[in-house]
Amino acid sequence: MASTRAMRRLPFATRAIPVFRPHRFYSSVPSSSYDNILVTAPKPGVGLITLNRPRALNALSTALFQELNDALRQMDNDKSTGAIVLTGSEKAFAAGADIKEMKDLTFSEAFNTNFITSWSSTIPSVRTPLIAAVNGHALGGGCELALMADILYCSSTATFGQPEIKLGIIPGAGGSQRLTKAIGKSRAMELILTGKNFSGVEAGQWGVAARVFDTSEACVEGAINTASKISGMSSVAVKAAKEVVNKSQDLPLRDGLEYERKVFHSLFGSRDQKIAASSICNDIQREKRAKQQADDSQEQGNMYLTDEL
Repeated sequence: MASTRAMRRLPFATRAIPVFRPHRFYSSVPSSSYDNILVTAPKPGVGLITLNRPRALNALSTALFQELNDALRQMDNDKSTGAIVLTGSEKAFAAGADIKEMKDLTFSEAFNTNFITSWSSTIPSVRTPLIAAVNGHALGGGCELALMADILYCSSTATFGQPEIKLGIIPGAGGSQRLTKAIGKSRAMELILTGKNFSGVEAGQWGVAARVFDTSEACVEGAINTASKISGMSSVAVKAAKEVVNKSQDLPLRDGLEYERKVFHSLFGSRDQKIAASSICNDIQREKRAKQQADDSQEQGNMYLTDEL
């Protein structure tokens, strides 16, 4: 287990970062390039993507995902971005898929165009940690999108659900798989077969959400603060940690343990590890010297007191 000293902010966390301007537009992704999302940088090292189709309650479409995937790839390739937050509005994270895009779709068209694949193909390949801050409705594709994140925060008034059964279809972007892994087969089966929703409070109780906040503002702020904390850690260690945790979802325990150990060993070749270890050792030595000096001063003072007596 890591010591208290190891939890301190280490030297690699002070790497050069562009000057912070509250809610400035992300330098490498001009806001004018997108119609369905907003891209900002609320804190150094943090990218914030906001779904922005307010009239449609952020209904998901292929056009939106093209923009979202592009922004995610750019942030993932930007060395100054250490973590990404994805959110929507207070009313809706994403109220589901755009029905207009699906209502006249035929099997042949869906099959030949591999419909909806692009909705879930990019996020799993993003190596930068992604935090979903969910407020309002996260239904259907919105719920699936939130479940793709590495960390999910929500407000207590958020509403999740996979109501596709009511449209004569099933979840198509991972809902039947990720939700089942998160809450278990029986509960997931009930929700998917009935189209029943569940609350933000239940999401926290069931392990879907890592944290539940009282307000939407606190939810987004909490996600940004966590992203900022992550961005201050070693980039190579963060990416490695994300990789091994995700592997736990795919590998048997024995294989997962072996994979973790190999990645653990590999990190001893990183510059960040050497900087962190040296910093902690130097801190320990300084504390020892300071304690020794204090003890020597106390002992010398006691000697003077004894002589006077």
